[in-house]
Amino acid sequence: MKPKLNKTNACRILDQKKIPYELVPYEVDESDLGAQHIADQLGEDIHQVFKTLVLKGDKTGYFVCVIPGGDEVDLKKTAKVTGNKSCDLIPMKELLPLTGYIRGGCSPVGMKKPFPTFIHSTCQQFGFIYVSAGVRGLQFKVAPQDLINAVGMTVADLTMAPHN
Repeated sequence: MKPKLNKTNACRILDQKKIPYELVPYEVDESDLGAQHIADQLGEDIHQVFKTLVLKGDKTGYFVCVIPGGDEVDLKKTAKVTGNKSCDLIPMKELLPLTGYIRGGCSPVGMKKPFPTFIHSTCQQFGFIYVSAGVRGLQFKVAPQDLINAVGMTVADLTMAPHN
């Protein structure tokens, strides 16, 4: 028997919007909250496990970027895409009061208030991707287009070119 997974606020929002998803638990390692750890736990490609970052632009204020776990956000590209001259990741201490989520459990779904949300264009290469379900130890497995529609995301190129 599978353990019953408690639904998060993010789950309830997807349920309301009739978005199909699967909840996928993983073992949390407090010393390693990185996406690679999650991808390894799930046995999935790091490019399919997306992380949620909150940034602040000089013109638009706060916004959210959802990017592949192994990638780094390109601040120049992202500023341009979001209508800013510059942007930066918010300090970690601002994450919980701003979004209602903690590091390692930040979901693009169901933040305290809606922020403009951008997802990296590579999400469309996959039938499904993983994003945080709003708590550490739980991921959504969801079709990228369903997630984009649910949150009202903008698809854009947000990451640095891979270093080969």
